[in-house]
Amino acid sequence: MTDFSGHLPGSRSYRRLLAGLFFAGVATFAQLYSPQAVLPFIAADFSVSAAGAALSVSAATLGLAVAVLPWSIVADRIGRVPAMAAGVSAATLFGLLAPLLPTLPLLLAARLVEGIALGAVPALALAYLAEEVDARHTAAAAGSYVAGTTIGGLAGRIIAGPFGELGHWRIGVFVVALVCAGSAVLFLVLAPRARGFAAASALTLTRVRAALVGNLRSRVQWALYAQGFLLMGGFVALFNYLGFELAGPAYGVPAWLVSLIFVAYLAGTVSSPWAGRLASRHGRRRVLVASIGMFVVGIALTVVPSLPVVIVGLLVFTAGFFAAHAIASGWAPVSAAPGGRAQASALYNLGYYIGSSLFGWALGLVFAGLGWPALAAAVIALELTAALIALTLLPGRGARPVPAAS
Repeated sequence: MTDFSGHLPGSRSYRRLLAGLFFAGVATFAQLYSPQAVLPFIAADFSVSAAGAALSVSAATLGLAVAVLPWSIVADRIGRVPAMAAGVSAATLFGLLAPLLPTLPLLLAARLVEGIALGAVPALALAYLAEEVDARHTAAAAGSYVAGTTIGGLAGRIIAGPFGELGHWRIGVFVVALVCAGSAVLFLVLAPRARGFAAASALTLTRVRAALVGNLRSRVQWALYAQGFLLMGGFVALFNYLGFELAGPAYGVPAWLVSLIFVAYLAGTVSSPWAGRLASRHGRRRVLVASIGMFVVGIALTVVPSLPVVIVGLLVFTAGFFAAHAIASGWAPVSAAPGGRAQASALYNLGYYIGSSLFGWALGLVFAGLGWPALAAAVIALELTAALIALTLLPGRGARPVPAAS
């Protein structure tokens, strides 16, 4: 084991670490969600429904979900940074290939493999951060990392969106992949050598099982995984189908303007580090539940039949979601079983992306059958369930994060 206590805010290595993870987030999340900005054009191109087009997003998030645990095992052997580098490099190659494919099944297959490769970054970034940053500053650092992922998600969508309006959604998605290639190079250059990581002497099933079982015995870990599952599921569904609603007869917003709804991600860029700082002072659970409350209020506002009110609701629920995600995702590795940080982060992301894949598709059926108010009500129910789980199972202010049973 190492006696390294972690990089401190203000140091050059701390800044390089956050900058490296920022560009890893751009390389990951820009290509993961770039089709979301052009879903109406994908639906028209392949003559499928809104839910059918949304499979281009769900296929990638499903691949990511099934890959996070294997990536955490690989990283225990070769290191967090080499594993993330391998994953994001392979994903960029498939990201360049996917928009060139002529049929929807081929596109979905490429997106599935792309998601598997992309799983390396969300599976490992927060474990890497928890090992390399001084323990007193992990919540704030996690908030800064999540802020970087919002920029990646925003960039992918606002780059791809305008190309869809011109009839070239494939070119838009391809350009996003090129941006991701450049971001992957910057990650490789900036990420500092790991000093808090000790490689496993062997990849044994016994060791991996012990880390998994230790985390799965913890009610705190289960509560955090539920946050990812429910929060992300609702959030992706909202963004998958809000574009269809705004472009429909109720609002008649031009398609090029609809793509700009993703600028709302900047609200998350502000709220996630802010939430991390508040959590350091007031406790994680309190800030998590308050953030979920913001999320719910924002969703409710989108049901009001007024475009300005819908836009305000969009900003509020985006800020609330990213604040809640910053708290929950950073909490999982901190409260992990001994030696199980990577597995805890991977399990959180497993729940997070299964929720994205499941609800991102299934709530499209609700939207198609019952309309936007029904979809919004379903998402509110998901988020209230998340808040109830947090209040019931997570330690409050004054309680130390509870480690999983070893």
